[in-house]
Amino acid sequence: MARVKRGVTSHAKHKKTYKAAKGFRGRRKNTIRTAKAAVDRSMQYAYRDRKNKKRTFRALWIQRINAAVREEGLVYGRFINGLNKAGVEVDRKVLADLAVHEPAAFKALCAQARAALN
Repeated sequence: MARVKRGVTSHAKHKKTYKAAKGFRGRRKNTIRTAKAAVDRSMQYAYRDRKNKKRTFRALWIQRINAAVREEGLVYGRFINGLNKAGVEVDRKVLADLAVHEPAAFKALCAQARAALN
């Protein structure tokens, strides 16, 4: 039976890991055992943080809305309740954008929410 040398295939497999570990510090970028562990963990973090990113942005939008609403003499919870009662279906991302870039439109929404609460 012919002898099989496996250097080419293992080198190709290792190359993929090294490419993913580019930019890591120390041995994590150039020693296959540590690089593989580091890349596996980085993939786990990436998966987890794609979910966390959605939470973080929602929290940011809520903070921006709350800051803008307080200038109008309301609080965030009452504002959202007023919008729901008024039948305004605008998500928090758009509300935060309006609060930052279109203050007049946001002021009109605040007035609408306040009217629905009374």
